[in-house]
Amino acid sequence: MVSGLEAAVRSAMAGVRDPASGRDIVSAGLLGGVAVRDGMVQVEIAVPRERAREYEPVRAAAEAAARAVPGVRAAAAVLTAHRASGPAPAQAPSPGPHSHGPGPGVSPGPRGGMLLQEAGAVIAVASGKGGVGKSTTAVNLAVSLAQKGLRVGLLDADIYGPSLPMMLGANERPRTDGNRIMPVEAWGLKAMSIGFLVDQEQPMIWRGPMVMGALEQMMSQVEWGALDCMIIDMPPGTGDAQLTLSQRVALRGAVIVSTPQDVALLDARRGIRMFEKVSVPVLGLVENMSYFCCPNCNHRSDVFGHGGARAEAERLGVEFLGELPLTLSIREHADAGRPVVLAAPESHEASLYRAIAERVWAKAGGAKAGSGPRIVVD
Repeated sequence: MVSGLEAAVRSAMAGVRDPASGRDIVSAGLLGGVAVRDGMVQVEIAVPRERAREYEPVRAAAEAAARAVPGVRAAAAVLTAHRASGPAPAQAPSPGPHSHGPGPGVSPGPRGGMLLQEAGAVIAVASGKGGVGKSTTAVNLAVSLAQKGLRVGLLDADIYGPSLPMMLGANERPRTDGNRIMPVEAWGLKAMSIGFLVDQEQPMIWRGPMVMGALEQMMSQVEWGALDCMIIDMPPGTGDAQLTLSQRVALRGAVIVSTPQDVALLDARRGIRMFEKVSVPVLGLVENMSYFCCPNCNHRSDVFGHGGARAEAERLGVEFLGELPLTLSIREHADAGRPVVLAAPESHEASLYRAIAERVWAKAGGAKAGSGPRIVVD
């Protein structure tokens, strides 16, 4: 059953004009799915992939029309070559002699337009499973790079478990000029997270299309400005978000975070193989929680084993970037919203993060983005 808000959004789409046919996108058969959840809206517009750039103004107009509907908190319109199921419109236009490509509904393909094109080196920090310290690593690497004088953005792509607001000690709601969202600035970074936009205790009970829409909105509607580097804190696993980011962003490379135990390394192995399949270079593997050093007696314990990530990196032919200890200070500073590289810059832990950041920047900072083939999923 179509909700009242969805019906209102669909009605608003009748005011968006298709430049090819001269009709609105609804009667022209371009309007695909409309997903509505908790006031968040995603609109799909079906166009041939070779005409995606031509339809970018249509996408923007549809997004603006959806945002103007009373009750809509945020909206994202995306271009897709996938059409909603059902018969084609009876009066769909056929391409004329001056057409730039086939008409709507022909030749399924990927969504158009690469995102974050002004972000310089875009680096994903990923893990095969949750709970291995990926977000802590991403934040400290981002701050370390900012301390070098680089213009750094930090994007929290984990829609279901956003942690950046707490780790950065920033809870203010982002400002907007009506069209663009201003990123939150903290510790020399420009940051964005779904956690800045919703209550911290509100669960994101969303299906895949809504998650993808929110991700694309945080990349395309945020006023990031020119950046030297963008760190993306990826959600754990190898699912929709990873695939979407690999398709829509020219990732310069990925850093994989794991703990030493076999079950974590198994998932890290899957993460490495996934990035290889989508032609994203793996910059290296970080072993987090490598060992525990007692703050009272300095006795070292290999709680999760030790050296597993280094051995796995050698086996898979990727660089081992370093090992980080399981220490109380890293956790305390993260919970307090002050990354350890800022709160305790002279500490051993801070020096380890800075060394890893230096190596990552050396590998990714001067490389050319998008040098490999891009995958296409129809």
